[in-house]
Amino acid sequence: MNEPIILIVEDNAANQLLVSAVLDQEGYRLELAAGAVEAREMIDRGLPNLILMDVHLPGIDGLTFTRQLKADPVTAHIPVVALTALAMSGDRERAIDAGCIGYISKPINTRTFAADVRGYLSAKL
Repeated sequence: MNEPIILIVEDNAANQLLVSAVLDQEGYRLELAAGAVEAREMIDRGLPNLILMDVHLPGIDGLTFTRQLKADPVTAHIPVVALTALAMSGDRERAIDAGCIGYISKPINTRTFAADVRGYLSAKL
């Protein structure tokens, strides 16, 4: 069976590197996008199994982009997990209301991150 494809939508290069390094060790196929426009182009070429979505992106923010994906019948089924430094009261609820199935705060915990992602994948595969 092919490994799941995870699209990481993150504009910070250091965060991209850390997230991808942890998930690469788990054997996942990874695609990286620095913003919504680039992510949309990647999605149009092939649907990922999971999207890790930064909330604060240049241009179209991550929650707006998630709402767009959920409104499109072609992409509505793709699980999206908010990956964000936001940790204020109500932030998790805003992510869920936008269509995210979960919420992982940054900086990520490198000891638990892969297991968290695996849990989101297995819940939707």
